[in-house]
Amino acid sequence: MTTITEVEFARICDGIREDRASIVKHNPLGTDEEILLWMLLSCLTSYLNLSELETPCFNGMPNADTYRNAITFVLSERRADPFEPDRYLDLLTK
Repeated sequence: MTTITEVEFARICDGIREDRASIVKHNPLGTDEEILLWMLLSCLTSYLNLSELETPCFNGMPNADTYRNAITFVLSERRADPFEPDRYLDLLTK
């Protein structure tokens, strides 16, 4: 099982934040917060090599809370070291 360190998670979040304008411009469906969290979840899915069965799926229209909860869920068993992702999610979406 692939894991992620706090340093690597922070790097991914920082990269998305740096590319925020371009990401939002090219993915105009949803709020900025939803788009950025969706992008982070997509990056984590790839980085952590999640299988189709491990990848969160949603009923209805997902919102920012849905994506935030999915990210927290994905990280729950995949952190190489204990860290709190919420502060990075807050920085990403501010």
